[in-house]
Amino acid sequence: MKITQISPNIWKLGIWMIIPVNVWLVRSEDGLILIDGGIPKMATGILKQIKELNLPLKKILLTHGHSDHVGSVKEVVRHTSAPVYIHREELQYAEGDMPYPGRKKAQTTIDKGMASPLLQESEGRLQPLEGLLPLWTPGHSPGHVAYYHKEDGVLIGGDLFTTRRSRLARPIPMFTADMQTAVRSGAVIEEMKPKLLTVCHGEDIKEPYSQWEGYRTRWS
Repeated sequence: MKITQISPNIWKLGIWMIIPVNVWLVRSEDGLILIDGGIPKMATGILKQIKELNLPLKKILLTHGHSDHVGSVKEVVRHTSAPVYIHREELQYAEGDMPYPGRKKAQTTIDKGMASPLLQESEGRLQPLEGLLPLWTPGHSPGHVAYYHKEDGVLIGGDLFTTRRSRLARPIPMFTADMQTAVRSGAVIEEMKPKLLTVCHGEDIKEPYSQWEGYRTRWS
């Protein structure tokens, strides 16, 4: 597993499986937050890095419930007892009650009761937590969430985008429920203007908002 510190408080942990698969450890005031769980074989590397950072894992936050984003979660929870959070719109799909839009069969990717919904404020926005601002960015999946780290200026995008040769690209079409909505959700890079975008499948991009108009025009 390749481990890269991409900002003062964020480490990216990556593995290659036909395409890159990345997860992130974020340092908070009193411990660490894991964003996404990748594939099952990543559990050992994640736990090793948590041990090396010598900080407790306080929470696991999921961008969404697809299998390549939750694969190591059960094992990491077994070792750390960290609570898991996901958008409430995603739970029924991740827990296997309904098939994801565009898929014929339901698939359980998270055991029932393992994950709790991210807290929402009265107007429906997701509640900030541990220095991170969760941003509901539906399209790739109904409850997809990106996480913005304001202090470091990093947007952890999950599958909101893929990237190729330092350029923004659409999320993988065959796994994206509603591409038009997914493209519109990408406008968070224009709103937040992050210094750095990091995604599950691809390399990091500096000042991604500079590419927004071209991306929107091409894919809308």
